[in-house]
Amino acid sequence: MEPKIELFRPTDADDRLRTEIHRVFHDVARLGGAIGYLSPPSKPTTDVWLEDALAAVRAGDAALVVALVDGSVAATGLWRRRPEPVFAHTADVEKVMAHPTSRGLGLGRLLMTALIDSARRAGIETLALGVRGNNHGAIELYEEFGFTVWGRLPNVIEVDNERFDDIRMALTLGHGPDVVLRGSTPGGPGSSPRRPLSRRPPMSEVGEGVSGRR
Repeated sequence: MEPKIELFRPTDADDRLRTEIHRVFHDVARLGGAIGYLSPPSKPTTDVWLEDALAAVRAGDAALVVALVDGSVAATGLWRRRPEPVFAHTADVEKVMAHPTSRGLGLGRLLMTALIDSARRAGIETLALGVRGNNHGAIELYEEFGFTVWGRLPNVIEVDNERFDDIRMALTLGHGPDVVLRGSTPGGPGSSPRRPLSRRPPMSEVGEGVSGRR
């Protein structure tokens, strides 16, 4: 019999939801899943994360999507608006994961579809996320939805004595007709002119200055 899969968008949590969310987080982390924990988190830790996420949901600054398999929590995903006013239309995707016993059911695609649709309805212009460099399956999933790599911090994610790249990806959802896309062109608030070539120090001097301060 095929499992029954449903998507649930909670705005508050009862004891059962807290317990089942913790089970997913704990078991994914126990198997080394790249979800931000070096060891399986305690229930108080996941409870705090859940309450914080749901507070943002109720404020209109986030959306939590939970996948139920046969009535039990099997996967999670969240987008959360960035708090700074200059990033009000940008949100980060986080905690996209499926319980080890529920992998292979397509839950990741279901979650990402729901998160992207929700973010677009909320007026989010850009979705961003970070993923561990060796998590190729997740990177491929995000690429299927149009996410592209915009940056890479090499060997900064620490797992004991191992170091991994921090891959940064983003998806543009669209902009309103009145939005002016300046990118990195001159002009606009906070603009400053380039320094004349004659005033730029040679790179050899810059290197010596940096070395001298160490």
